[in-house]
Amino acid sequence: MNNKIREIIEEIDAMKLKLAEEIDKQEGHISYQIKNGYVTFEQEVLAKQRENMKNLLTWFREVPLLHLLSSPIIYAMILPAVLLDIILFVFQQVIFRIYKFELIKRSDYMHFDHRYLGYLNPIEKLNCLYCSYFNGLMLYASAVAGRTELFFCPIKHAKKVVAQHPYYEEFLSYGDEEEYQKKLKELRENALKQ
Repeated sequence: MNNKIREIIEEIDAMKLKLAEEIDKQEGHISYQIKNGYVTFEQEVLAKQRENMKNLLTWFREVPLLHLLSSPIIYAMILPAVLLDIILFVFQQVIFRIYKFELIKRSDYMHFDHRYLGYLNPIEKLNCLYCSYFNGLMLYASAVAGRTELFFCPIKHAKKVVAQHPYYEEFLSYGDEEEYQKKLKELRENALKQ
């Protein structure tokens, strides 16, 4: 990767931090604290949230029938998701230890904090739990696969990809056989340090 590309990547990372700060400012009026991993609201804020929660009877009346009928198909995806979760755990415990890769923390990708929101009814909290788990699992799987790919096949694709795992920018250029032969060993050594 040349200096200009690295410089642009650093600028993008700096802009992401700036964006996160701006979002924090915008959401500053919402008062909550995170203590020991738990989200807490002031009692008056939580009481106001509870006032805005739809009761289950109203919620069920407003949900379109097709949405209710399709929910078993949506929730059936939890079975392959849990299986993938178990396989990723075993994969990391075996393969990452053999190759001496640093383990990816599953907890960095799994965040179940919507349960603290007083304006969600139990069904909405269950839906949020499902989505948080499933989307976190996909990001976690991408990180595990990306770390593995960084060691075994660190070559960018010829076609542009829609989304990239965090290691993709370090990959070698597509079609550059000289760079591949020169830098593969160095890239693999760096992969072990991450």
